[in-house]
Amino acid sequence: MSNTTEQLLLRKATITDLPVIWTIIQDAIEQRRQEGSSQWQDGYPNELSITNDINNGYGYVLTENETILSYSAIIFDKEPAYEDIEGEWLTNGDYGVVHRVAVSKLAKGKGIATKLFKNIEGLCLEKNIHSIKVDTNFDNVPMLKILERLEYTYCGEVYFRGAARKAFEKKLA
Repeated sequence: MSNTTEQLLLRKATITDLPVIWTIIQDAIEQRRQEGSSQWQDGYPNELSITNDINNGYGYVLTENETILSYSAIIFDKEPAYEDIEGEWLTNGDYGVVHRVAVSKLAKGKGIATKLFKNIEGLCLEKNIHSIKVDTNFDNVPMLKILERLEYTYCGEVYFRGAARKAFEKKLA
């Protein structure tokens, strides 16, 4: 990026962040469409799902000097879709779940999604959670590359909203 020190902060999203988050989500939906992906092309996620994330305390934003660069839902409850995996998870204990990752088009190509995941790993460790589970579409190449770079392990397939998804887990030190 630049020689200046980044002031990246992962924080819970607030309802006042919704317009910016929704713009980021819409841009991500369009990017997936342009890449020929079926992911996020059926009306999900929508503004209500993001509002629910925020109201449930799941919505998080990564900011730099208070500018929102990315959004994700980080859930510290069991993910029902993960209970039935075609394959095997690395661990059976508590875990964090990452859903609905989207990066502002203003921050594309700057490694923000990778930094987001690093911050999520730190958040999990602060909560004494030593596993992160995530799923993505088979054709979401950018996310698959991020998960590979960050050494997430492919564990099998889960079904989310009726479709098979690649499931990954990372054990944290």
